[in-house]
Amino acid sequence: MNLSRPHLILAVILTFLLTTIPYDTFAQTEISGTVTQKNGTPIEGANVYLDGTYDGGSTNAQGQFSFSTGEEGVQTLIVSYVTYEEFMMAADVTQLNGLTVTLREDVNSLDAVVLSAGTFEAGDNSKVSVLKPLDVVTTASALGDFVGALQTLPGTTTVAEDGRLFVRGGDAGETQIFIDGIRVFTPYTPSTNNIPTRGRYSPFLFDGITFSTGGYSAEYGQALSSVLLLNTIDEPTQEKTDIAIMSVGGSIGNTQKWEKSSLSFNTSYINLAPYIAAFPDRNDWEKPFQAFAGETVFRRKFDKGLFKMYAAFDATNFELTQEDINIPEGVNFKLNNKNLYTNTSYSGTLGDSWKIQAGGSFTHSNNKVGFLDNEIDNIENSAHFKLKFRKRFSNRVKLNFGAEQFLTDFNESFDNPFIDTSIDSYGFNNNITAVFSEADLIFSRKFAMKVGLRAEHSQLFDKFTISPRASVAYKTGKGSQVSLAYGDFYQQPLNDILKFQQDLDPQKTQHYILNYQYSKNNRIFRAEAYRKEYKSLVMFDTQDPFFDSNFTNDGDGYAQGLDFFFRDNESIKNVDYWISYSYLDSERKYRNYPISTTPSFANSHNLSVVGKWFITDWKSQVGVSYQYGSGRAFTNPNDQGFLQDKTKGFNSVSFNWAYLISQQKILYFSVNNAFGFNNINGYQYANTPNTMGNFNRRALRPAADQFFFVGFFWTISEDGTDNQLDTL
Repeated sequence: MNLSRPHLILAVILTFLLTTIPYDTFAQTEISGTVTQKNGTPIEGANVYLDGTYDGGSTNAQGQFSFSTGEEGVQTLIVSYVTYEEFMMAADVTQLNGLTVTLREDVNSLDAVVLSAGTFEAGDNSKVSVLKPLDVVTTASALGDFVGALQTLPGTTTVAEDGRLFVRGGDAGETQIFIDGIRVFTPYTPSTNNIPTRGRYSPFLFDGITFSTGGYSAEYGQALSSVLLLNTIDEPTQEKTDIAIMSVGGSIGNTQKWEKSSLSFNTSYINLAPYIAAFPDRNDWEKPFQAFAGETVFRRKFDKGLFKMYAAFDATNFELTQEDINIPEGVNFKLNNKNLYTNTSYSGTLGDSWKIQAGGSFTHSNNKVGFLDNEIDNIENSAHFKLKFRKRFSNRVKLNFGAEQFLTDFNESFDNPFIDTSIDSYGFNNNITAVFSEADLIFSRKFAMKVGLRAEHSQLFDKFTISPRASVAYKTGKGSQVSLAYGDFYQQPLNDILKFQQDLDPQKTQHYILNYQYSKNNRIFRAEAYRKEYKSLVMFDTQDPFFDSNFTNDGDGYAQGLDFFFRDNESIKNVDYWISYSYLDSERKYRNYPISTTPSFANSHNLSVVGKWFITDWKSQVGVSYQYGSGRAFTNPNDQGFLQDKTKGFNSVSFNWAYLISQQKILYFSVNNAFGFNNINGYQYANTPNTMGNFNRRALRPAADQFFFVGFFWTISEDGTDNQLDTL
């Protein structure tokens, strides 16, 4: 072959390069292996590649992969597949051959098991929500009160004349409420006999609610039955103004938003005088109920955290005369209350998988009460401080631990010119120190465990308590799981006891809970069985706690039952409904009870049915709620025994209708007990028998059989579409 001179020179150069450049510069190394699940099942379609390169491939039906690379030295092999944790391996490429890679399930995936025994989540960000914050204002029977909405959930007891939360055989004082993890000492507006109270706080400032009917976290204490956790909105979406004109008053709220901070406030004024003039009730009102309330939230975002400050103030007063079978002229009652609550919290990251939460609250409450010839004036100053840390060791191991302090200074003065007593003022100072630690152990997407321990010391009692708590959950199928929970819970006596006697022990319960939950396609079903055992309940030997009462910790009791909940917003177009049922078997010996018996606030059966229908053509949402509670115990002095008789069952059907006048203007109407059921809360008996030897009685009926509400709600926002129901 004859080559020209240029071609000859090129051939010489190529020959030189091929003989002098090392052979392994062009060498390819094979990367291979098999990817399987923990049980050995091969995973098809997993992505396998060297980090920072274009070299890689995917697994076949047998889970096998193989590709070549020109890279040398130590490289990082990455294997990833949806719903599994990413696998990473750093090694010399010559060692990345014939590998067996076992992927672990991603325990943070949406279908992972959830520790849910005893807990109802209500928030858009939770994996399983039985309620949304919006349900508070759209449930017909709730009248815009978050407590009223929660009374449609299983585990609660219908005590229509009270209005507070009675949970699983516990009285209302056994439930504690927290805002952003910080204790609320006076969560309800004050009231009087046979007039239900309401929660103090507006539902529009909260975006999440967690209602634990038992078995709750070691982070929370001083609650025998349940805790209610309210979380304020972290970040508003836009600036807006909300205006409400109602048949009982009005309110206005505004949100301002800046680059790293925001400020929201809401203020309201309620006056029942016009309503009572139009719809008189069974009370003789000298001064109908009036209330002024305001609350605000300031938020500030930092690079690694969020600071929030919440403050609420309200003032209420009223005066009325109520019928009394033993006092012909009736009982005059007047009340004036002022309440201030402030709450600050900070949550952020400290780096290296550490998080911190810190906060504190202060409550100042002043009640001035007058009834008959008694004048009572009490002041409570309470504070709560908490510091909590969270360490994430991995997706499977997380640790929470922290400490908190509760402080209460309570003083009360009593005056009655017709009672000769050397005691005209009394009170107490309480100081509780607590530490807690809790670990989340997530073994797989199917099995998880939470174990915790809480320790408390009371300076007032000089008592030290330790509360172990644990819960486990196992995923039985796609969308279904079972869980178990156990815990010890301690709570000190309430103010009405401690103001007279401080030489007492903490009261105690033990909770045992078995839960089954199924959630799929916008449907959720829960069934829960529980047992609570009470020890060291406070008892006294007078009709009500008083100066000369003899107090002991000799009380005890139990509560057990079954709860069922079903919610469905999928089966019927534009219809959302839920059904809850509770069976309760409870007895206790406490307060002035001479025997162990079912308490007067507990009933055996409670049923709630709530439905909402979105009618597009009418631009409306129509709602209905039905509540039933079986009869509650009362003492009939004409027969032998104590709490041996029962009232008839409670029935109430409520309706509401929200009509969209325009995108940001809503007309709202509701009526409670629309059919006017003749409900009876109990009976009052005469102190002395009549000529026939029988004690006369009168029925304790609600102040009004029905309640009507009309409101106009107007929102002014940046996008021009937001309204106070959001769903219309």
